[in-house]
Amino acid sequence: MSAQVKTISASQFQQLYRDASDKLCIVDLRTLSEVETEYVEGCVHFPVQTLNSAMLQSYLVQEGLSTEQPIYLLCANGPRASLAAEKLKENFEAKLIIISGGLNALKASGLIPSKGPSNSLSLERQVRIAAGSLVVIGILAGQFMSPLFYALSGFVGGGLVFAGVTDTCGMGMLLARMPWNAGVARS
Repeated sequence: MSAQVKTISASQFQQLYRDASDKLCIVDLRTLSEVETEYVEGCVHFPVQTLNSAMLQSYLVQEGLSTEQPIYLLCANGPRASLAAEKLKENFEAKLIIISGGLNALKASGLIPSKGPSNSLSLERQVRIAAGSLVVIGILAGQFMSPLFYALSGFVGGGLVFAGVTDTCGMGMLLARMPWNAGVARS
């Protein structure tokens, strides 16, 4: 049993969504704080860091949805959808379809997401704030305490380069597990 994984462009998905949004199974993989800020109507929310095939299968059965209908995977930019597809594909029969570019691409192609009750920070902004703060702390501590603290700034800079090259962000994965980002909310 192995799922077929495909990709759909934001504009192709938007057309499908316009024509049959009530018939699509869309899984939003972003953190709870991101979903509480803005979301696409009709999505079910399973944060990628807690998602597994048994959980998704159980949801489909509970909602009376076919376990063979395509599952559309949505995140902010696309990498978490790819990660989710990798996690699910070996133990899942349904076709997994990654929405290329995620919510940001959908917004760029004209889809207007619904605003949630929260003004929480997106995971991407949290990473920028944390990385920038660590760099500043490293520089200040290196200047006033010990030059060894400059290594902190170098480590964070190296992590950012690694994240850019591999499209994998360790700090983002860590922040996604923080209490303010945790939780499973289903639309």
